[in-house]
Amino acid sequence: MSQPSSNDPQLPPIELSSSEQLIIVAIAVLEQAVDLVEGSLQNDSQLTFASTLIPGSTIGKHLRHARDHFALLLDGMEREVKPCRVSYDVRARNTPMEGSRSSAVQALQDTIQRLRNLKINDIDDELTLDAITPYPQTLKSSVGRELWFGSLHAIHHWSMVRVVAGEMGIVIEPTFGVAPSTLLYRELQPSSGAKARF
Repeated sequence: MSQPSSNDPQLPPIELSSSEQLIIVAIAVLEQAVDLVEGSLQNDSQLTFASTLIPGSTIGKHLRHARDHFALLLDGMEREVKPCRVSYDVRARNTPMEGSRSSAVQALQDTIQRLRNLKINDIDDELTLDAITPYPQTLKSSVGRELWFGSLHAIHHWSMVRVVAGEMGIVIEPTFGVAPSTLLYRELQPSSGAKARF
């Protein structure tokens, strides 16, 4: 299988650093959510529609949950203490973005802007992750690994958003909730009509 050329407009330029590439992917994933809220959803009640296929799920909850992981990572990275310490288990629930399209867009765009302003010297910088598994754990990770986790985690939730939207008859663009590796694979197939956004 041939590799994409550095001129492929659908992929980040190869000249970018690894950290810049990870940030671009994270931003693209969050921009998919903004596009969904602004372009596919028509009213606030669609954010709170309770799924019957995925009990306990609403589009608003999935958007908030996925966005929270980026926000918590950014909070940890912006603290003066090094290595930075992050816990994804301490999250606010029932926030305005779960039931208000305008609040959802604002929260997502705020996080996108924080990612755009992010300066990473080294994606291998150490990061300490506190987790409840349900046993308390302290794990060593890196900034780059957690940025990538945030993107993959969001994509996983976007795929569930697609299911909930489908229950309401909402049509979502084809690349929403699809992993970058899958999009790239499709892009490289001669008969593929799907185009990757990143």
